[in-house]
Amino acid sequence: MRKLKTMQNGNDKDPLDDQKGNGGSDNRGGKKTMKNNNDNNRDNNNFNFNFRNNRFALVFLVALLGMFLMMLFSNTQTVGQEIPYSQFMGYLKEGQVETVRIVDQTEIQGTLRTRDGESRSFTTNIPYFDDDLIRILQEQGVRFSGAPRPVSPFQMLAELFPWMIGFFFIWFMFRQLQGSGNRAFSFGKSKAKRYLEEGIKITFSDVAGQSEAKYELQEIVEFLKSPDKFTRIGAKIPKGVLLVGMPGTGKTLLAKACAGEAGVSFFHMSGSDFVEMFVGVGASRVRDLFEQGRKSAPCIIFIDELDAVGRTRGAGYGGGHDEREQTLNQMLVEMDGFDTKAGVIVLAATNRPDVLDPAILRPGRFDRQVTVDMPDVQEREAILAVHCAKIKLDTSVNLNRFARATPGSSGADLANLVNEAALYAARKNKDLVEAEDFEEARDKLLMGVARKSRIINDEEKLKTARHEAGHALLHYYLEHADPLHKVTVIPRGRALGVAFSLPEQDSYSKGSGYLRDRIKISFGGYIAERLFYQDTTTGVQNDLKQATDMARRMVTEWGMSSLGPVSFGQEDEPIFLGKQIATHKDYSESTANAIDSEVRKILEDCFREAEEILQEHQDKLELLAATLVEKETLSDNEIRELFGFPLVTNHNDPLASPATETPQTESREEGPQEADPHAEEENHPGNSPGSDQGEEDDQGGSGETEKNSQDSDTEGDADSGQDRSE
Repeated sequence: MRKLKTMQNGNDKDPLDDQKGNGGSDNRGGKKTMKNNNDNNRDNNNFNFNFRNNRFALVFLVALLGMFLMMLFSNTQTVGQEIPYSQFMGYLKEGQVETVRIVDQTEIQGTLRTRDGESRSFTTNIPYFDDDLIRILQEQGVRFSGAPRPVSPFQMLAELFPWMIGFFFIWFMFRQLQGSGNRAFSFGKSKAKRYLEEGIKITFSDVAGQSEAKYELQEIVEFLKSPDKFTRIGAKIPKGVLLVGMPGTGKTLLAKACAGEAGVSFFHMSGSDFVEMFVGVGASRVRDLFEQGRKSAPCIIFIDELDAVGRTRGAGYGGGHDEREQTLNQMLVEMDGFDTKAGVIVLAATNRPDVLDPAILRPGRFDRQVTVDMPDVQEREAILAVHCAKIKLDTSVNLNRFARATPGSSGADLANLVNEAALYAARKNKDLVEAEDFEEARDKLLMGVARKSRIINDEEKLKTARHEAGHALLHYYLEHADPLHKVTVIPRGRALGVAFSLPEQDSYSKGSGYLRDRIKISFGGYIAERLFYQDTTTGVQNDLKQATDMARRMVTEWGMSSLGPVSFGQEDEPIFLGKQIATHKDYSESTANAIDSEVRKILEDCFREAEEILQEHQDKLELLAATLVEKETLSDNEIRELFGFPLVTNHNDPLASPATETPQTESREEGPQEADPHAEEENHPGNSPGSDQGEEDDQGGSGETEKNSQDSDTEGDADSGQDRSE
C-alpha cells in the first residue's frame, strides 16, 4: 500500500491562494494585493511595443509597407521593349534606328521606325562597351546622347532602409531602459511576488493544527509587531527560520499566515527562480530580492523549496563555477550582512534538510528549524472539516471516523480524499456526498483504481484469492498484527489482489513483536501457494524481498537479534545529490556471516510459525479463498461473520460505529515516526517509502516486479509488503 504523504495540516500552497486553513475558504475574503518587484516603479508613460498603445510604431510600420510597395511597382516600369543587342545592331545597319540614349555606358534606350512607318521605343543592354558603336551611329546619322543612370527616391529609400531599422532598434532599446526599471535587462531582477499587508488575510487561526509550529513562529510575529520588546534588553531575533516537513504539510501556508498575523509585506519566491541559463543572474536576483526587502521593512521574505538553490556546494562536477553555487554564495553573504534591527525576516521551506549546505544552517543565517509534522487524529478531523466546508455532506458522514481511518495522511491527502468523494457522488448523480463515497475514494487513493473490466480466468482468480487469503487469515491469529480492513481480488492499478490493513491508532515506534508479525504476514501468500499447489509463482517476489529487508534491518539497524545493540553499516556521504546513495561495509567477514545467520534465523522462525498457523486453519483458508472468488471483496466484519468470529467496532472502520481512542502518552523519547496506514497490497507503482504494502499476486516474471513500497529509513518502519502484481 502506498502512503499518501504529500500534505499535512494544509497544502503547501502558493501564497496566491487566500484560502482558509488547509485548502478551505477564508470567509473573510478580501481582495488580494499582489505586486511584482519588477513593476514597483511602473511609469504610466512606459513604452509598450504594441499596436494599441503606441501610434508611432503603427505609423512607422505602415510607412515601411507603403514604401516597399512603391519600390516594388517602380521597379516594374520600363522605357520600351527589350531587344537583344545583336538585333539592335541589325536595325542600326538597316537604318531603322532614329535616336539612341546611352545610359551609364551599359544600357541603350532609343526609338526605331518599323517598315510600316511606325515609331516604337526599345531598350537593350551593352554586353561590353563597343568602341565602334559611336562610329556606326555617326555613319548612320543617328542622333545619340549619353546620360548617367537616374536614381529614384525609392532607390534612395531602399539604401537608407537598413540604417532606419538600426536607428529604430536603438531608439526602442533606450526607451525600454528609461521605463519600468530597465525591463530590457530585467532578467537579473528578482521574480518575487510581493503581497502587501492589506492583501494577506490568512492568520494562524485559519491554519488547522500545527500548534507547535505556530508557537515557534509566534516569536517572529511578536518581533515584527513590537521589535522594541526584544531590542531594549539586547535580544536578537533570529535572522532566518527554516520550515522543515514532508511535502504538503502546510509550510507555505504557515509562512503566509505568519506575515498575515504580523500585518507586514510578504515576498514569495521559489528556490528554482534564482537559477537561470545566464551566468550571474541568480546572484543578481538574490541581491535584488534582499534590496527590495530592506526597502519594504518590516517584511517577510519567503523562499520556497530552498533545496533547489541551497544544496551542499561541491556536490557534483560543477565546482566553484557552478551557477547554483554562485547564487548560494550570494545568499550566504546577504543573510550574514543582515541587520537584525532592520525588521526583515527570512523564512524558507524544504522537505530535504539533509541536502542543504551546512553554511546556510549555521547560527546567524537560518538560526532556527521548525518541524512541520504530519497531523494526528484530532488535526486530521479539523483538516477534513475545513475541506468539507463547501461540500454537501450526508448525515451518514462522520469526519471523526474518517480521521481515525486515515493515519499517516497529510492535509493534501485529506483534501484529495474529500474531492474524490465529491467526484464519486457527482458521477452517481447524488445530491449529497455519503460515507460510502468517502470509502470508495479512500480505497482508490490507497490501493489504486479498480479495474473491474479486466478479464481474468477462473484459475488465475482462484490462485490470486488463495494468495490473498493467506495474507488475510494471518491477521486474525497474530497478536501484534494490524487489524485487517479489506481484502479483494479485484485488480487495482497493477495489482491483481489486495489485502489491506490499518493500524488502530497513530504509532511512532514499533517493537520486535510487531515487526516479526509483519514478516509472517509477508510469508502468508507464499505459504498458501505451497499448501495448495506445492509450488509458488513469481508473485511472491516482492513479499520475500520485503520480508528479507525487514529482517536485515532488525539485525543491522535496530539491534533486535542476538548480536546485541550494534548498528552495522555506515552510510556514505553525499556525492552528487547530497543524500545517502550506498552503505559502506565497516565490519569483518565473520561479522557479515553472523549477520546473515541472524537474518536467516529470523526469517525461518517467522516462516515456520506462519506455516503452522495456516496448516492448522487450512479449512478456513480454503473457505475464505472460495468466498473471495464469489464476492471478490470482503471487509473485516464480513470475514469475521464467515468464520463465526465476534464482530468488532473498535478499529478504524468509517462505516462502523466510532471507537474510543486513548491518546498515547510516553515518557521516553519518541523513536522514528511511523503513522502510516498498513496495507498488504500488490506491488503498486504509487507506493512510497515507508508505506505499508499489500499482499498481492504477480503474473509477471520475478525480474519484472520491482519493489515500490520500501521501508522508510527515517521512520523506522518495518512494514512488510505482500505483493502479487502484474
